[in-house]
Amino acid sequence: MGITARGVGLLVAAVVLLGMGFRFAYPELTLLGGAAGAAVGYAALTAAWRPRLTVARSADPDRVARGEPASMTLTVRNTGRWRSANLLAEDRCGLRTVPVPLLRLRPGRDTEVRYDVPTHRRGVVPVGPLRVTRRDPLGLVALARPYGATTPVWVHPRVHPLTAVPRGAGRSLDGRLDGVPHGSITFDSLREYVVGDELRRVHWRTSARVGELMVRENVDTSLPRLVVLLDNRAAAHSQRVDGVAESFESACEAAASVVTAAHRADLPVLLLLVAAEPANPAERGHGDRPGVDVDDDPTGGHRLGPLDRLAATDLSDDDDALRAATTRLRQDRLGDTLIFLTGPGGRAELGHVGALRGAYPSVVVGVFGAAEATPPGAAGLVVVDAADGAQFAAEWDGVRRW
Repeated sequence: MGITARGVGLLVAAVVLLGMGFRFAYPELTLLGGAAGAAVGYAALTAAWRPRLTVARSADPDRVARGEPASMTLTVRNTGRWRSANLLAEDRCGLRTVPVPLLRLRPGRDTEVRYDVPTHRRGVVPVGPLRVTRRDPLGLVALARPYGATTPVWVHPRVHPLTAVPRGAGRSLDGRLDGVPHGSITFDSLREYVVGDELRRVHWRTSARVGELMVRENVDTSLPRLVVLLDNRAAAHSQRVDGVAESFESACEAAASVVTAAHRADLPVLLLLVAAEPANPAERGHGDRPGVDVDDDPTGGHRLGPLDRLAATDLSDDDDALRAATTRLRQDRLGDTLIFLTGPGGRAELGHVGALRGAYPSVVVGVFGAAEATPPGAAGLVVVDAADGAQFAAEWDGVRRW
């Protein structure tokens, strides 16, 4: 409860009048002071009355790409039975507030407000709660209360189309690594014919040479498993424009593009962050350790999908996290294709990523926002220098390590 400036003035006047009236035995002053005090008391009781309101929200849609339109529909219903609600209300939408008309809202009636949600920046835009202010008729006391829950609107990074698809790693018995697009059934070895084998699997040239029937043995090459490692350290994205690290925004767009392309091609994909994610109740079950598996649908299911995580992630001050992340990747060998996305400040530590080439047949690095191109052959890696996510997608086909 808050007393307005008018209420404070009247309360002070009441105290002064009562004091002077009793001190100098002026009943008129005492009467005026009592009336002023009674007015403030009545105002407090009036403002303390809690209207019965129900608040419903509907986001259309609740998940959008950066720059796409999104709107919120707010419905407020007066569920009281006796009094009209003469209130002032405003709804919180991100960093701004939206006025909601509730003047003389009769019992059983509702009012609806529809407004646009800002989507010009990647992130999670909290909408709500509705803040309802109750004032007395004299404007002496104001009491604000929240109504309804907060509804998030997820603004995902832009997704740029990628046409190239990474290849799987087909391993033969002599230890070689062969690139296999999409995974497939490939030749592995020969063995002697056994009754029941299909004749179409007989290798006739070898059979003629050795003098007995030899049959092909095939193996199912596993699908390529992508590991996208996003560098979310503040030290890697030190350049700011109006307080925003544009290189990190571009890296998020590139990560979203790779993850979406992998899902569309039915390829397993892992999204890992270099620095640990802070605990967030909205993540519904995720921990705060780095590298949580996000093989769910990009739009999110029982837990946050990769695009939701990219919308919610932010820069971390843990500048030493890259060493720990690469150590885990080397030990676990989570895939066969590693894509490391970083900013200008991450080029000095590419040696940690280069040390993973023994564990990952394909390692590609995307560097965003650098003023100068990365020297050729840096740490023995394939490096793509890009100004933003769109340029990274355009140069994706030129990476022949796939």
